Formats: sequence, C-alpha cells, structure tokens
Amino acid sequence: HVKPGLHPGHREQITITVTEEMVASFGGKMVHPTLSTVTMVYYMEWAGRKVILPFLEEEEEGVGGQIAVKHCSPAPVGKKVTFTAEATEVKENKVVCRVWAEHDKAVVGEGTFTQVIAPKARIRERIEQMR
Repeated sequence: HVKPGLHPGHREQITITVTEEMVASFGGKMVHPTLSTVTMVYYMEWAGRKVILPFLEEEEEGVGGQIAVKHCSPAPVGKKVTFTAEATEVKENKVVCRVWAEHDKAVVGEGTFTQVIAPKARIRERIEQMR
C-alpha cells in the first residue's frame, strides 16, 4: 500500500528534446522524423512512476498494469516536449494517472496509466513462476 500523502491532483513532469533515436522507425528504417508512439509511452510511464516513487514503502514496488493512449500531434526532432502525469485515483494497491505530452504548438498525446503496487517479494515470485 502506498504511504499516506499521495492524493489525486499530485503531478510530476519530465521534459525532453526529441532526438533522432526517439523517432518512429522499424527495423532501423525511419518512418517519420518525429517522436515515436513507443517513446511517448515510455516517458508517460516514467512520469507516472515519478508520481508513486516517493510514496512506496521499502518492501514494495510499482508495476505497470495498463496504459491507454492516443497520439494526437507530431513532435519533430529538436522539439521540446513535456510529459505530465497526474494522479486521478489512489487506492491501497493501485494508482491511476492521467498522462499527457505537449509542446509549444499542440498536445502530442494523452491517456491513462495504471500502476499496481505490490510487495517486491510477490513480484519476484511471479517472475520466477514465468521462467
């Protein structure tokens, strides 16, 4: 269970500049010189992780449970993009965040990210069961 103090409305942010390594590409072949959806999701999840980190007990960890996002606008190479995660639902073992990415001209993407809070021992056990 998360420590007291995490409430809906709590926000964290990450700001990055889009680089060539972050663009939409498959098999090493670039599709568009813009932020890829997979990279957008990576930073949305990271911002969501920053929301829960200060509130985790020593013996627990967060696990990405669900993410649903819409990619709305391109973010070209060189563009500065800010990713925000805002807690909307805080339960003993679950935190839901509204996530979005934006630059100076548009919202790049938006959605929700759900993290499950569980004991580290149970997470390790679950991983071992899958080997």
